[in-house]
Amino acid sequence: MNTFEEKRSLLLEMIAFSTVDGYLHKREYDFLAIIANELSFEIDVFKDLFHQELPQLPIKSEFLRIQQFYRLALLMYCDGILHEKETTAILQIAIDMGLNPIATKRILKLMNGAPNAIIDGEVLLNVFQEQHN
Repeated sequence: MNTFEEKRSLLLEMIAFSTVDGYLHKREYDFLAIIANELSFEIDVFKDLFHQELPQLPIKSEFLRIQQFYRLALLMYCDGILHEKETTAILQIAIDMGLNPIATKRILKLMNGAPNAIIDGEVLLNVFQEQHN
């Protein structure tokens, strides 16, 4: 993720996903603000993203697609309320990204049973690697 447009696209996707249940929880907003800061977005630029449309920029590498899926999953769990619309949306997003549906369901199940929905990065990558064999 090198260009401003790629970073912007990822953050816009996360913003769109955060409101799929019809509500932006404060924890979701705070999580998005942390991600925006890590991506070197100024606070004014970050706030302006909430008023922009989602561009369709494909994520090229599988590793980056897995990373974005995991960010979206963390966002889904961060407000402590799991909505059916969120689950349906994240599974569709994963399919659109070209990620294995079995692996994504396993990751969501692991996150559901983990404290704070956080799983080890090696576990995350191993679940996707297992599906390649």
